[in-house]
Amino acid sequence: MPGDWKQKLKPLHLVRIFEELSDEEHPLCAEELCRQLSARDVQAERKSVYHDVEALRQFGLDIVSATAPTRGYFLAERSFELPEVRLLMDAVMAAGFITQKKTRELLKKLEKLVSVHQANRIRQVYIDMRNKQDNEEIYYNIDKINTAIGGRKKIAFCYVRREFGAGGDVREHVISPYAMLWVNDHYYLVGNNQKYNNLMHLRIDRMRAVNVTGERSRHFSEVSEYRDVFDVADYAGKAFNMFGGETVQIQLRCKNYLLDSMTDRFGEDARLRPSGDSHFAVTADALHSEGLIAFIMQFGADVEVIFPKTLRDELAGKAMGLYELYEVKNQR
Repeated sequence: MPGDWKQKLKPLHLVRIFEELSDEEHPLCAEELCRQLSARDVQAERKSVYHDVEALRQFGLDIVSATAPTRGYFLAERSFELPEVRLLMDAVMAAGFITQKKTRELLKKLEKLVSVHQANRIRQVYIDMRNKQDNEEIYYNIDKINTAIGGRKKIAFCYVRREFGAGGDVREHVISPYAMLWVNDHYYLVGNNQKYNNLMHLRIDRMRAVNVTGERSRHFSEVSEYRDVFDVADYAGKAFNMFGGETVQIQLRCKNYLLDSMTDRFGEDARLRPSGDSHFAVTADALHSEGLIAFIMQFGADVEVIFPKTLRDELAGKAMGLYELYEVKNQR
């Protein structure tokens, strides 16, 4: 009797063996499958393994028979393909809000989505951890924020702003949360401070002691253009460097070489038209903010604001300020 339950677990062990040890370049023959089962204290004969493999195929596993360069079986289809796992690993390593400890934990988990041989091939020899945050609370905070968004409840927390000197500035906030966005390798909360009638962004890695309150959230339709659903993708497309502001329609006249840059930033739906032989005009919706101004100024004289006039005037003021700053210093 003690061995009966182990035999009943044999198909499950086989699934684990195929997941961990097999791939197209490393098929497993019946003898190797028997050896792997024996290492797991499950006895099996080749004939029974053939039947088990066929049963797993009937269940839906894509187990393929290989004949060259060696004979055997391997798991051909997984939940994630090797390039997808590598993409996820790169994203985890690049994300500054994920701590060093959690980065290593997540990478180990992602490696289990492919065979050990594939994991060795994509494993990083060196990971630059210098840009990583040290706030281990972030994972619990994300879960609480997600719960609050789903339950339409406000959250209370302390927010740390960096300042010169020790400690920084720590303030308490009560926010109606609407969405979380990953932008420029930071994770942001988009919500409404109950004191104001607009949207605000806060970096989640700087939030401490997050708690879901029993108070109902203010509906986002009261403080934004969205009515039934908070359109995260649309909002992210309009925000520049996560600065809040009023949604306005803008038109920019750009040098032709900036076509890809403008399409990447404003999306394929941006309205484009030629404007002379060497320029084109792009019309799109954006949040009127310091982030938008900084985006435009990085291109210097190669991008001109056509409208709105208020934005054009602000750019002119910024440019004049820069000129006066450097002109005065050059005269010293």
